[in-house]
Amino acid sequence: MKRIVDNKHPLAIRWFHWVNFPVLAIMIWSGLLIYWAYHPYKIQIGGFTLITFFPEWFFNGLHLKRRLAEGMSWHFALMWLFTLNGILYVGYTLFSGEWRHLFPRRNSFREAWQVVLHDLGIRKGPLPMEKYNAAQRIAYSSIIVMGFGSLVTGLAIYKPTQLAWLTTLLGGYETARLLHFALTIGYVLFFVIHIAQVVKAGWNNFRSMVTGFDVVDEQA
Repeated sequence: MKRIVDNKHPLAIRWFHWVNFPVLAIMIWSGLLIYWAYHPYKIQIGGFTLITFFPEWFFNGLHLKRRLAEGMSWHFALMWLFTLNGILYVGYTLFSGEWRHLFPRRNSFREAWQVVLHDLGIRKGPLPMEKYNAAQRIAYSSIIVMGFGSLVTGLAIYKPTQLAWLTTLLGGYETARLLHFALTIGYVLFFVIHIAQVVKAGWNNFRSMVTGFDVVDEQA
């Protein structure tokens, strides 16, 4: 027997989620257009380069070259929407009490390993029945911290003269830019894992984030 559970995800949470997804995706894309103009970052061991962010074929394949002005226009316009959406989201979770479901608890970091082992198929036992498991609590809270970090580092490299105190506090322009880039890589990794988890969870979980209700099976 199936039962509909109403209001699994409140309308405000769904709204903030679906606004943030395309805004952040476009900001990553526009950030790549900006990064093309000067792309020095790579992971290196001694004289051997493991990863270059990003090789020339990457920019050519995605047609990212020579679009610096376009990238800056999109990035600087959408950063205000990204910031406003983030502020409203945090404010809503605090005043509505949703933070109780989202923020990590004292034992969340220990429980998160059990979630990872379960997702990898190593742990067979069922997970605790709750709105968000320990790994999700940590991930979703981390995204809030990352969003704040992106705002702060972005302002530091956007207005390094007017906000010289902030740029200096972050270790200078080059350090602030590196932190901003590292946070962007973090978003991409989060996207990949998040989408994989949505696919693994199935249609019912995706539908609940669109409609707000969930359909659960009950024992007769």
